[in-house]
Amino acid sequence: MAQALLACAVLAWAGASEARAPRVEHVVVVMRHGVRAPIVGEAPEGTLTGDPWPAWPVPPEHLTPRGAEALRALGRSDRAWLAALGVLPARGCPKADEVRIWTNTAQRTIASGEAFAEGLAPDCDLPVGHRPASDVDPLFEPLRAGVAPFDPAAAIASIQAYTGGVDRLAARLKLQLEELDRVLGCGAPKGCQPDHASGLKASGDGHGVDLSGPVRDASGTAQVLLLQYAEGLSPDGTRWKAVTPAALKHLGALHAALFDVFTRPPYMTARQAGPLGRRAMDTLENGPRVDVLVGHDTNVTALAAALGVPLDAPGYAAGDVPPGGALVLMSLRDEAGRRTVRVYYRTQSPDALRRLDSDVTRREIALPGFTGPPPLEQFRRDISAKLAPDTAPRN
Repeated sequence: MAQALLACAVLAWAGASEARAPRVEHVVVVMRHGVRAPIVGEAPEGTLTGDPWPAWPVPPEHLTPRGAEALRALGRSDRAWLAALGVLPARGCPKADEVRIWTNTAQRTIASGEAFAEGLAPDCDLPVGHRPASDVDPLFEPLRAGVAPFDPAAAIASIQAYTGGVDRLAARLKLQLEELDRVLGCGAPKGCQPDHASGLKASGDGHGVDLSGPVRDASGTAQVLLLQYAEGLSPDGTRWKAVTPAALKHLGALHAALFDVFTRPPYMTARQAGPLGRRAMDTLENGPRVDVLVGHDTNVTALAAALGVPLDAPGYAAGDVPPGGALVLMSLRDEAGRRTVRVYYRTQSPDALRRLDSDVTRREIALPGFTGPPPLEQFRRDISAKLAPDTAPRN
């Protein structure tokens, strides 16, 4: 009898605890596209290698079939997670207004959105929206779209203050630059990379800045090495044996350093994260249950900078964003009507991408200045204060 009463008490307590748990209202997923072929010139002209670069199965910049399959796996994993949270049904197709997917206009982002949608809701033909290919979408490319006033001199001053100067930024990466030479294995006495001096200037159209020098050159090469590893192109049994997971993580600091120039300095954050940040805030207040925005690593790093949070994931250098990597923002409401926010970083390791397995890491990120999930209204005020105003129409 006592055991029965105890069991009832435990069940009653558990039910009360469950009832008190905040309910997830809205989820925003800001993600990078999946594994793609290198951009023309990503490993810059003058880069020397001991082995020839592998051949890719798709044109430059395009999402690969393996990249699409990895995104389907991410979609399946996210569906199970969101279903467990009560955001989406465990089976069947979501309602028409429950999921919104919007991508940038490049092939790799559109195809990534489509593959993710197939995994998230199989056989449901979720619509994947985007602007015409000829358009510049200010959500993802606000500088190029010119949606906020941009002062190149102020931008450069902010970058130099944040980095300590682009010369010093390159100097801090001396070990990674030396390792990149070893991995490239060209055997040239002067190294395998172009020898360009560090420089930072206004871009020709006045809407951005142009970086030159070792960080600009090596960052692209390091990214190509990661992409070809994730695609399963290296090492292939006979070539590129120096491309190991440990080497890729170390070299990833070269790619992550780009964002110390283009998205993390406060002046750049305010403009790079502006339209996307406002879209996320609007969705957390009153949007679809799930809003998926598929763009680029610059979008993820800019939003992280606005949030003031680090980007750390297994297998990657601190601050780098893997293919398919995403910041997930979640608004919740408790029984008293109080609304709060949680933030997660969702990634797959290089080996998970290479093996096309279902291993996904989700890490909740503590927001600075709060001991727990912040109130939604305070969160919105804090983030909005870091964003530059813009005149972009909302998608």
